[in-house]
Amino acid sequence: MNQRDIAEIRRRLNPDRRHPTIIRGCYVGSDGHIISTFDKNIGSMAQEENEKFMALFKKVLSGTPGQNFLAIDYTTQQAADGAQHMLLDQLRDSALKDDAAVEYFFGQAAEFIKGYANADLSVDEAQKLPNYLVLMLHDGYDVPHRDNNDEMDHDRSAGVFGYTLCAVCPVKQSKAALRYFASEGDFHAQESDWVVGMPELGFMYPAFEERGANIYRVMYYTRNSNDLHDDFVTGILGADLQMTAGEQQETFRSILSETLADECSMEVVQTVHETIATLIEEQKADKTAEPLAFSKQDMVHLLEESGVSEEKTAKFEERYDESFGEQAVIPAVNTVQPKQFKVETPSVSIKVSPERSDLIETRMIDGKYYIMVLADGEVEVNGMRISME
Repeated sequence: MNQRDIAEIRRRLNPDRRHPTIIRGCYVGSDGHIISTFDKNIGSMAQEENEKFMALFKKVLSGTPGQNFLAIDYTTQQAADGAQHMLLDQLRDSALKDDAAVEYFFGQAAEFIKGYANADLSVDEAQKLPNYLVLMLHDGYDVPHRDNNDEMDHDRSAGVFGYTLCAVCPVKQSKAALRYFASEGDFHAQESDWVVGMPELGFMYPAFEERGANIYRVMYYTRNSNDLHDDFVTGILGADLQMTAGEQQETFRSILSETLADECSMEVVQTVHETIATLIEEQKADKTAEPLAFSKQDMVHLLEESGVSEEKTAKFEERYDESFGEQAVIPAVNTVQPKQFKVETPSVSIKVSPERSDLIETRMIDGKYYIMVLADGEVEVNGMRISME
C-alpha cells in the first residue's frame, strides 16, 4: 500500500462519518484468560466513545513503512491451504458475524498473550504485566473509480472492498491521584482504574492496492520495530517471519564493511548514503509511489556507480544471498538513516547534517590518517564561540 492508499482507508475511520459497521472486542487477562467479550454497533455508539475507538484503529495504519508498518506476503500455497489465512477470510467475508470464527480468533489471541505470562519472568515482573484488549473492526468500502486524470469519480464504483482491522492494546492500571471536579471547584481522591493504551501491534487484512483487495498481503503494525512479536506473525497470521528493521540495518552494514574491505572508503559511504537518502525523500514526495526498497541488483548497481570494483561487488552478491536470500528486497529506510551521518573513532564522535557530508574528508599527513572537518562558518565548543584565527 502506498501513502495515498493508506490515507484513503484512514479517512474511512473518521468518527463523524461512521463508515465501519461493527467492532468486536475481547478483554484478556495478563495470564491469558478471557475476562469478557463484546460487540458494538458503531452507528449507535456515543460520539466520544467512537472517537476513542477510531483513534486506536488509526494507529494501526501508521508508522514507518518497512520498519514498524510492514507488508507481509503470503505464498500461493499459504493463501490456498493455510488455516490462519482461511480464518482471516472467514472473518472478513462474514463481516465479523461468524461467531465461531470470531471466538476462535480471540482464543488464539489469548494464547498469544498467555505466552507473555509464561515467559521467563520473576513473580514481580509477571504481576506487572498489563491486561490486553483485542479489538476487531469490519468495513465494506464502496471504492470510487479513479479516471484517467487520477481523479475520484464517486458516481462510478470500482467494487466493494471489505476488510478487517485488528488492534491489540495493553490495558494498564493507572495510579490513584487527586482529581479536580469542575462542578464542585474542588479536588477529590480518584481511585486507580484500568486504562486502554495505544496498540502494541495490529494488522489490516487484506491490503488495499490497485483499488481492490490483495489477499496475498497483510499490513502489519508493531509499535516496536525491533520486536515483531514472532508468535503472532507465525501463529495467528500464518505468515513467514522476516528480519526486524534493526536486524536488517546491522546485517546490511556488516555485509558492506566485510565485502568491500579496503574499498569501503569515506567517499564510497558518502555516495551510497547521499544517493539512498535522496531517493527516500523523492519517494516520500510521491504519494502514489510504493515504499522504496532495494533488490540485490539495485544495490550492486549503486555500488558500481560509487566506484566499487567488480571483484568486491561479486563478494557482496554472495553475502547478500546468504544473509537475506537471492530474491529478497530491503526497505530503503533499513539501509541508511537518511537524517543522520555519523563518524566514530574509539575516542571521537562526529555528527554532520546528511546533506553536508561533503564537509568531511580523509587525509594522510606525515604518515598518519586524519578525518578532516571543514570549519564552515562560526564554530562553538561547549556552547562557546571560539576564534579560528
